[in-house]
Amino acid sequence: MHKINRMVFKEYDKHRSVFYFDRPSLNLKVFIAIHRNKTIFPSFGATRMMMYANEDEALNDALRLSRLMSYKSALAGLNYGGAKGVILFDGNHPDKSEVLKIYSDMVNELKGKFITGADVGLSQEDVQLMTRNSPYFVGTKNKPEKCTALGIVKGIEVCLKQVFGKGFISDHTFAIQGLGKVGLDLLGLIYNQAGKIYVSDISSEKIEVAKNLYPNIVPVPVEDIFKLEIDVFCPCALAHAISPKMIAELKCKIVAGGANNQLFNQEVGDALFSKGILYAPDYVINSGGLISVADEYENRFKNENHIEKKLEHIKSVLETIFEQSQTQNLATNRVADRLAEDIFNNH
Repeated sequence: MHKINRMVFKEYDKHRSVFYFDRPSLNLKVFIAIHRNKTIFPSFGATRMMMYANEDEALNDALRLSRLMSYKSALAGLNYGGAKGVILFDGNHPDKSEVLKIYSDMVNELKGKFITGADVGLSQEDVQLMTRNSPYFVGTKNKPEKCTALGIVKGIEVCLKQVFGKGFISDHTFAIQGLGKVGLDLLGLIYNQAGKIYVSDISSEKIEVAKNLYPNIVPVPVEDIFKLEIDVFCPCALAHAISPKMIAELKCKIVAGGANNQLFNQEVGDALFSKGILYAPDYVINSGGLISVADEYENRFKNENHIEKKLEHIKSVLETIFEQSQTQNLATNRVADRLAEDIFNNH
């Protein structure tokens, strides 16, 4: 385990700690970033295992996502800090179970400062395997992706009320970008209520699975999903779903989805606001997964009713953000950031 000089990276934001681990024999490299946490509580953030162009890209991803987790935790009403684990995967690891065992050992070295679970490239089964070796993994009792999707639906209802006057899914049109765990669960939750639902994914297999489950959906090419004239655009794939070049082609009324870091930069949020498109800040509307794993960490037994009540917090926070956005004539992403900063900087 090595601490690294995090200040030289563009996504550095006064992070508390950044750790680097490696195992040359397995060609395994890991970054764990812990954002600004002034509390006695641990920092939460899932772990992703994926390919990166280089180590700098991986580290900046960990720095950026750990900061987002601080914002997410603050506005979810939780006391935890934000963190992120990144496993650099080049496709050449001979034994994934061995990689997971070594990674859980690495997490153990932090002695409870970092609580983690599954993100891109890891499954619930992978997490269950790591819990045999470490007490610092969550997401095995609850299904975080289902809670994320449920929280998104609750958030969409607030958005619909803000834009259309009524907060009902019924008959509204949707475009879901990405049919991974969260996107597919979101589709299932709105399918029987919504009007036409368009979907896209880079994987034809995921499209086929979704079409078999929900035959009335309309698949469209990935490059066209954001251009559709629909009510709600739901980015549920990877980061930077909305770039500056896309703004002119967006025809939706609302952007509300499960992806992290949906905006290419803060100015994209300003452009959405200027165009009259309501943006639900991603780390607010997709915080259901964090709420569920925090509840799992705090409570020995699963209680779905308890978690669902906690998810109602998402609605009240979005209502506050939208109200302040109107009164201050400020983009919703700017309002959310200010609220989050006020909370975790004053812990």
